[in-house]
This record gives sequence, C-alpha cells and structure tokens, in this order.
Amino acid sequence: MMTSIFHDISAIGRRFYDRGWVLGTSGNFSAVMSRDPLRLAITASSVHKGLLQDSDILTVDELGLPIDSVGKPSAETLLHVEIVRRRNAGAVLHTHSVWGTILSGAAAERDGLAISGFEMLKGLGGVETHEHREWIPIVENDQDMVRLSRAVGEALERHPAAHAFLLRRHGLYTWGTTLAEAERHVEILEFLFETIGRTATFNPKTTEAEVYYGAAENS
Repeated sequence: MMTSIFHDISAIGRRFYDRGWVLGTSGNFSAVMSRDPLRLAITASSVHKGLLQDSDILTVDELGLPIDSVGKPSAETLLHVEIVRRRNAGAVLHTHSVWGTILSGAAAERDGLAISGFEMLKGLGGVETHEHREWIPIVENDQDMVRLSRAVGEALERHPAAHAFLLRRHGLYTWGTTLAEAERHVEILEFLFETIGRTATFNPKTTEAEVYYGAAENS
C-alpha cells in the first residue's frame, strides 16, 4: 500500500508539472495512510516536481514530523494535517499555477472568490448543477506555519461548504476523499481560474474583481 501511494503521488506531481501548475519546486501533495494514528504520505521539501520520484515521498505523523524517513517534509505539512482533520480528507493537493496565483492576489479587502454558472463546477464533489455558487476563501499567507495552519483551520470552519482555498499571492489548496478526487478538483478549479482570468483579460471593461470577488459575508 505504501509503495502504491508514493507512486501515485509522484505521478500526480509530474502530471501537474507538465500542465504548468507546479513549476520548479513549488507545490506539495499528500495522502492519508492511516487515521489512528494519523499518518500522511507527503512530498519532501524543495523537490523539483517535474522530476518527482517515489523516493521523494515521506511519511509524517499527526504533528507533521517525519517517521523513519530520510529527508525533510514540505514546509507546509501542518496545513495538510489541518485540512485532513477539518475535512476528513483522504488527500490534499497544493498547486502554484499562474492563474491561481493571479486570482489569489486580490486586494486586501477581497477575502474570497465566488464562481458560479459554469458547467465545470459539477466536477466538484457533491455539486449537481452549474448554478452552484462556489466560494473559495483567500487566506493571508504567513511564513509561520503554526499560525498559518490556525488561520486555515478558522477559514475552513467559517466556510464548511468550500472545496478549496487560496493562499494570497501563493496558490490553491484543495482536497478529496481520495487522491483521484483531489486531482479532479485541481483540474476543475485550475480550468475555472484560467477561464476567469482570461475572461477579464479579453474584456477590459470588466475586471475579474468586479465580477467574481466579494466579501465573505455576502457569499
């Protein structure tokens, strides 16, 4: 099982690199190996995702500390642990695409991104209509991972229906019950981010902020 999970994560990393979603060493990916005690398989820190191998996947405990592993886990491991706990997720994937980064860089008073009316929304777990309105919170980035994981937990608690969040000027975090579902969520959301970004680019009279950003209380 361990070998299979490591292989699946490394393959996802290479696929995402090929699509321009995790250039260089950006991004990190994890999958739950056991829940009691909690054990995650997660990408090592500072590994080029286009060259990701099974040996670049480590095992960490509920504190994000490596278990019988040589290497350093992703600096954002605590965020994965927080998401798994809050959402009972089976896998967590984090990308750094151009469009995701652009949209995450909204003005400070914009604390989320609303997406509705797109058929592709039906690819998100539990969504059955294009009329669904998906609210994606934007969480302020922070180099203190303990503090940032707390902020992520608070955002997930405020928005229990969210399938994802964005770290400001950083990128996308999404999850799923399985690695396959989490990968599908990345594909859906990255498609939507690019669609929104290009729509604003080709329609100079309407910015993406005017159409899609808003305050959380209105979500």
